[in-house]
Amino acid sequence: MSVTTDYYAVLGVRRDANAEDIKKAYRRLARELHPDVNPDPVTQERFKEITQAYEVLSDPDKRQMYDLGGDPFAPAGAAGGFAAGFPFSEMMDAFFGGGTTARGPRSRARRGRNATIRVDLDLSECVFGATRELTVDTAVVCPTCSGEGSAPGSHPSTCEVCNGRGEVSQVTRSFLGQVMTSRPCPGCGGFGTVIRKPCPECDADGRVRTRRTVKVRIPAGVEDGTHIQLAGEGEVGPGDGPPGDLFLEIVQRPHQIFERHGDDLHCTLTIPMTAAALGATLQIQTLDGPANIDIRPGTQSGQAIPLYGQGSSHLHGPGRGDLVIHVTVETPVKLEPEQEELLRQLARQRGEESPPGRFSPGEQGFFSRLRDAFNGR
Repeated sequence: MSVTTDYYAVLGVRRDANAEDIKKAYRRLARELHPDVNPDPVTQERFKEITQAYEVLSDPDKRQMYDLGGDPFAPAGAAGGFAAGFPFSEMMDAFFGGGTTARGPRSRARRGRNATIRVDLDLSECVFGATRELTVDTAVVCPTCSGEGSAPGSHPSTCEVCNGRGEVSQVTRSFLGQVMTSRPCPGCGGFGTVIRKPCPECDADGRVRTRRTVKVRIPAGVEDGTHIQLAGEGEVGPGDGPPGDLFLEIVQRPHQIFERHGDDLHCTLTIPMTAAALGATLQIQTLDGPANIDIRPGTQSGQAIPLYGQGSSHLHGPGRGDLVIHVTVETPVKLEPEQEELLRQLARQRGEESPPGRFSPGEQGFFSRLRDAFNGR
């Protein structure tokens, strides 16, 4: 093809067309004129013309030289300098490890994306573990083409432009000598093969979206915000590529009685002042079932009673945390006359009819009371 050929007319685009318009025009014509579709000699020659036109117009340097009236395939200038439009970056790639490296065709298969789903659990499920069947909307291998991307009965064919190499090479002359540069093949996009008849179900992607059920075991000891990785349970990649991973994000529902701090559970037990003064044995409900606790005589409001090994399982080791019961002593707000008289008699016997009261520097904090309870104070 001579340099007088109108490459814009060959592709049917305007002279101010952008790179995307040129690419679309070439692909449209390539589908119509490819030798596998129309094998007659005239069509093959026409296909070579549009390929050469695309090679020029898709390259900014060659397009600039062509628009200036030069020959984009002519040797570059003499040793004293570079001709207008000389692909200097490609020459540097060739000498310093870029353009001349044989890349070969790239695979259509790519790794799938990771997926994350939220799993809501009750406190008991977090403490003791659980088994769940989760519904996941994800991408799986296309059942029609088995991930190949071609319609049933057909297969990807070798690209006629690059003969399956996935790249095309070009030799240019410079003051340094001949330089060979390579770039992805415009006919196949660098894959080395062309899908003539795309699969009608996946449109050549090799995968479809569907809903599937995954049975997972939630380990004991997880808590709100824990992430569990299930390798290979994510989306299948394009072109039957390897799947990504599935991540479970644990969300712990609030409990009506217990509050969790790490692997310890905390709750508040309200007792009457008579039980605090005289002592008592009370039955409470834990995550393991009913349990008896002893209220010692003289128990004060704010004291903590630990039940060792009644908390959450440790996620990364054996054993469990503790259940800490915080006692609140309830003072009656309304007394019968007989009850009031009995309390007055008690106050007289203890000399507390006009108590002076005791002041302290500040209110003891929650964690200080908890520390004192474990230290036996």
